[in-house]
Amino acid sequence: MSTSDNCKEGASKSSDDDVCAVNNMLQNTNIAVSVCANCGKENSSDNMNICNKCKMVRYCNATCKKVHRKKHKKDCEEYQRLAAEHAAELHDEKLFKQPPPAEDCPICFLPLPSLETGSRYKTCCGKRICSGCSHAPVYDNQGNKVDNKKCAFCRTICPETTEEEKNEREKKRVELNDPIAIYNLGCYYRNGINGHPQDMDKALELFRRAAELGYSEAYCPIGYAYNDGRGGVEVDIKKANHYFELAAIGGSVHARHNLGLDEEDSSNMNRALKHYMIAVGSGHSNSLNQIKRLYSIGHATKEDYMKALQLYQTYLGEIKSPQRDEAAAEDEENRYY
Repeated sequence: MSTSDNCKEGASKSSDDDVCAVNNMLQNTNIAVSVCANCGKENSSDNMNICNKCKMVRYCNATCKKVHRKKHKKDCEEYQRLAAEHAAELHDEKLFKQPPPAEDCPICFLPLPSLETGSRYKTCCGKRICSGCSHAPVYDNQGNKVDNKKCAFCRTICPETTEEEKNEREKKRVELNDPIAIYNLGCYYRNGINGHPQDMDKALELFRRAAELGYSEAYCPIGYAYNDGRGGVEVDIKKANHYFELAAIGGSVHARHNLGLDEEDSSNMNRALKHYMIAVGSGHSNSLNQIKRLYSIGHATKEDYMKALQLYQTYLGEIKSPQRDEAAAEDEENRYY
């Protein structure tokens, strides 16, 4: 059944009605047959003028366009309104879609925790390994414990080295276009650490590069730059939220939480709750606390809070392991929730 057939049967929801209306308008305009909306003269579509606002009707020349302007004004405004509503619906559908699942630890195959201290990035092989597997003792082929610290994944010996040697390993990963290494290098320049000067311009360049290579978390610091006016960019909240949205869609719980805070500041409590709920499902405890606070002040229901608790418990059930617990108990830097 075609889209137009579906629209003829009618839709039960107002949003569906609007979509059908847009589709019907598109079919009823003169674009397909390239007919002037004013005089009715047929013409080649390449040679015709188009309404600059709604992009829905065409004219054989500028004169016909001017003559028809007053008559077309009401329909033009309606076309624009429906198109804007439809675009907003498509945007929200993408924005509030469940993010991709977390990457698994390549050793224990459990999902990597969203908390940064729950995993370690290995410059020797470019793998992210959970804190439990990274902390676990390494043994040789005969079952003897190895004194030299080896990478739990590639078994490369990585003893404690100088800052220069660590940077050299990181540099090699950057040259291989490893997005995580590029993102990490951006963080070094942003904070002026690990022997790198503080350079926000360089940091933003690296963050953009990492994001383009598929590491969506890198959009988050770009959002902060526009939010705070750092790195040679002016404060632009709209752009900041655009980058937070890109990061959130890719799975960044920090960006998702920031979007929730922004919606809450704008008194859009339902949208804020949606963001927090998605973040909680990915293990963001601060978002759980925000939902609890919204419940306490009457902006979320008991059912909302119970759902959030269940999502967080499900997340913990997926990531917990005795090995990770042991690592966390020994060192706070290994905490993973």
